[in-house]
Amino acid sequence: MAISDLQLPAGVVTHSLSNSTQLANKLAADVADALGSAIAEKGRATLVVSGGRSPVAFFEALARQPLQWSSVVVSLADERWVPTTHADSNEGLVRRHLLQGPAAAAQMFGLYSSAASLEAAAVAADQALEDLPPIDVLVLGMGDDGHTASLFPNSPNLLEALAPDAERRCLPMLAPSVPHQRLTMTLALLATAKRTLLAIQGQSKLSTLAQALEPDERALMPVRAFLQPPLEIYWCA
Repeated sequence: MAISDLQLPAGVVTHSLSNSTQLANKLAADVADALGSAIAEKGRATLVVSGGRSPVAFFEALARQPLQWSSVVVSLADERWVPTTHADSNEGLVRRHLLQGPAAAAQMFGLYSSAASLEAAAVAADQALEDLPPIDVLVLGMGDDGHTASLFPNSPNLLEALAPDAERRCLPMLAPSVPHQRLTMTLALLATAKRTLLAIQGQSKLSTLAQALEPDERALMPVRAFLQPPLEIYWCA
């Protein structure tokens, strides 16, 4: 199966690449172009990314792009509630693989805080996100269960997080794997991104995407909330 075989909504753009290296390079070039355009237009640009293992090659390719990095703000669609020095920290991942060389001049806007509880950390992140500049580029991934960011099926706060008119910008979430405790931007904030890109690799993810395109409840596969224009999907086998 190829991504061209899927019945995607009109207006959703797809990019089919031959391998993971080509995907990382194409995604990095396109993100850099969008950030550069935003800087030229308004003097700054905001990029929101997800963590996990998949985006490492993309982060490293993006770090090599010639950008006015001091005018870029980088934030996270979601975060694990662990210190930024922890191996599972998304912020730590971004700092190790993206904010290197000239890209180290970018401003990191993290979600983690060492609060007394996960809810307290989410409230602190929610308040801090009031100062996040408008999102120019959002880069998402997708799990085999159809989650994106840390919008996991069956998480207690999922319905609130998926509400288009949610008042909160950040909510605590529970993942089915360790570490269980997460922070995630809500759909209400993520949906404000000027440009949304979804990067997936492999046949299993393509099968998950095909399932997510079937008409059913968003809560069963939260990525459904993003499968509409102006989404762009980057895929390689």
